[in-house]
Amino acid sequence: MASVCFFFSMHEPFILRRYSVFDLGQNSLYEDDEKNCARIRHLAQSSYLPAIDLLLRQVERQHGEFRFSCHVSLPALQLFEQYTPEVVQGLQSLAATKCVEFVAGAAHSLAFLYSRQEFCRQLTAYSQMTQRVFKQKPSCFCSTELIYNNDFAACLESMGFSVMLAEGTDHILGWRSPNFVYAPEGVDKICLLLRNRRLSRDLYLRFSDRSWDQWPLTAEKYARWCATAGQNSDVINLFTNMNMFGVLNARDSGIFEFMEQFPEAALKQGLNFATPNEAVKRYPVRDSIDVKQFVSWDDAGGDLNSWLGNDMQKDAVHFLYSLTQRVHDLNDPVLLQDFTRLQVSNYLRWMSTKWFSSNMVREASPFANAQEAYTTYMNILADFEMRIEHAEENSKKSDMNQEAKKTPRTVEKEQRGRKSVEHEQLVA
Repeated sequence: MASVCFFFSMHEPFILRRYSVFDLGQNSLYEDDEKNCARIRHLAQSSYLPAIDLLLRQVERQHGEFRFSCHVSLPALQLFEQYTPEVVQGLQSLAATKCVEFVAGAAHSLAFLYSRQEFCRQLTAYSQMTQRVFKQKPSCFCSTELIYNNDFAACLESMGFSVMLAEGTDHILGWRSPNFVYAPEGVDKICLLLRNRRLSRDLYLRFSDRSWDQWPLTAEKYARWCATAGQNSDVINLFTNMNMFGVLNARDSGIFEFMEQFPEAALKQGLNFATPNEAVKRYPVRDSIDVKQFVSWDDAGGDLNSWLGNDMQKDAVHFLYSLTQRVHDLNDPVLLQDFTRLQVSNYLRWMSTKWFSSNMVREASPFANAQEAYTTYMNILADFEMRIEHAEENSKKSDMNQEAKKTPRTVEKEQRGRKSVEHEQLVA
């Protein structure tokens, strides 16, 4: 019988404050601390803390047979550490069970699409953070919204990762099932786990939908569906957001009671549970998947249009990443931190004008409309560029001062050194 591979993503963006042209050069406070605090504390109490407690009880109740993976985005972790450290403590308790695999990510950005150097910087920092906070060295990776293509897999393989999670869209699978381990086209070592789109959506998108012909969804019914899908299959990948508990599905929907019962119901059906790395070690690669164009788990189209579908979004993202090399050259910790935070993909999604964008996306935006989101973000980037220019001027002045402080003897030694190098090159 197949393994169930549960993956819970935890991501929360920093809420930007209304930043107008009158703020340019006057202050560089881009985030609304009051709203961030209130929002994260509410989410912790209504969703994350009870969900973590629930999952911890299930691991203990099933004596370690219930196993799953979790990804906490960098901005989410920073928000938890600042406003609700008890959430971090709860996640650390999950890590201590050895039944939970923490999956790596970048900064919930689109950096891979625009700057491999910036992407690698973010991923290295994230892996170090995972080792510091959760005492795990991640070897499984999930990108922002499961964005994926062949090049992405090749890059991850070169960085030593063994597993990558991706969306199991019909147009990349064709006649094949998502319920097997696959290999990305053109790589030798990294394995690919593809989300079972239908079963995953049944949890976070349809569970509370009373018009759904399968409502109410019980743990026993869902376990039977997974067992049926597991026949002649290897692994059922259920990838969803942790906030399906208490946010996407309200507490009175029965979602917590469902999860209390599902692990035992699945085990009774003959299923077992596995983390991503356990799954790829347990089952062989069945086939390769060739994905030349980017795909994602965006429910509207499985593409990137929710982030890059209009001129405002394209203008914003190109302005943002045009600053990359200048920020790297300065290597200023404060500028690097702000640059990382400004890359969170939500800021682009809030500019979306897709008529078929989900209601959840629109409700998540703190702005009245896409134009307001775009104007605020571009004002912030304009101020950020002014800070870069100021830092560059200071750096030049510092270099000039250092040059002016050199004594004639120091200059003479440098000149002798250069002549010596030139002589050696001529001899060679």
